[in-house]
This record gives sequence, C-alpha cells and structure tokens, in this order.
Amino acid sequence: MGLKAFHLVFIAVSIALCAFVAAWGLREWMATRSGMPLALGAIFFLSGITLVGYGVHVVRKLRNVP
Repeated sequence: MGLKAFHLVFIAVSIALCAFVAAWGLREWMATRSGMPLALGAIFFLSGITLVGYGVHVVRKLRNVP
C-alpha cells in the first residue's frame, strides 16, 4: 500500500470515528440532557466535516501522483 492510499484510508477511518463519537455524544445527551456529551458530539461533528474537506483537498492535490 502506497503513501497516497494509506493517507486516504487513514482519513476515511478518522471520518468514521468522528461520526461515531458525534452520534454517541448526541445519543448520550438525549439520555442525560448533560451539556458535556453534546459539546463533545458537536466538536467531533465539526472535526468530521473538516476531515471531509481535507480529504477532498488531498485527493485533488495527489490526483497526479501514482
């Protein structure tokens, strides 16, 4: 596996982890109505969106790299 493929896989796994933690935080907030899980979920949701943008940037930048 080359560096390009590894980087894209790592970004995809990170996005999935962010989505999982964001969903967990939202579910925990709905059960407890505590502010900390909601804040954690929001942080990871925004991190996931940022990683999607970063992934698009990497794909465009590395398009011509074999």
